[in-house]
Amino acid sequence: MSNKPTKDSKMIAQERRQRIFEDIETSGIASVRDLAQRFEVSTITVMRDLQELEQEGLIRRVHGGAISVRGASYEPPFSARESQLSPEKHRIASKAVEMIQDGDRIILDVGTTTLEIARALKGKRNLTVLVTNLRAALELASQPAIQVIVVGGRLRAIELSRVGHLGEETLRTFQVDKAFIGVGGITLEHGLTEFNFDEAGMKRTMIERARQRIVVADHTKFGKVMLTTVASLTVVDKIITGSEVDREIVTRLQQIGVEVVLA
Repeated sequence: MSNKPTKDSKMIAQERRQRIFEDIETSGIASVRDLAQRFEVSTITVMRDLQELEQEGLIRRVHGGAISVRGASYEPPFSARESQLSPEKHRIASKAVEMIQDGDRIILDVGTTTLEIARALKGKRNLTVLVTNLRAALELASQPAIQVIVVGGRLRAIELSRVGHLGEETLRTFQVDKAFIGVGGITLEHGLTEFNFDEAGMKRTMIERARQRIVVADHTKFGKVMLTTVASLTVVDKIITGSEVDREIVTRLQQIGVEVVLA
């Protein structure tokens, strides 16, 4: 029997690559592992598909996956990001909540993972929670034992977040125990980076006002460099990420003094 690929198998591969491309265009990012699970093929097959798409100039491969060629400033829609890696983000949020004690004052950044933290806080008591996004505020509004402070500022409609000079000045009037920061990308060389300049400014101010700075990021954020710098890794106390993260990255972060918590 011949082992040569048939016309039908070639067509199936072409259709799969088209669907992979559409996924990356919609969400802006995709991991090899998630694509392999979705299309029920091996990671090697997905890596070959991504190589083909990159050669056609349709996507750009990064460590562990691929991103849209629309550039580092392209920010995938919140709804697209929220549907990605939900189990991992839920585990990260659970680990984050374990670090929060009754009576703490915390800041929750904007983002899909920090929104999961807001959902997981239900049942906590005597907390003061500063939020910069309206989604988290609504999640916490029904919790009488949690005091919610919505930071003022210009409304950024795409994220339902508050940004700008007024938001940063409002944050500077507070001192909190812990800040939970979301980011667009993390590398050893460039530190924490973000899609949007205004969001980056808010994150820098959160870092300034917190005694403990905790970054929450799924494993696909590592190895990516977005448009604007937030801060170097020297300001980070902990990073909570999924157990899917490359262990070499974990080792290198630990070597520079960053505690990595796997969820």
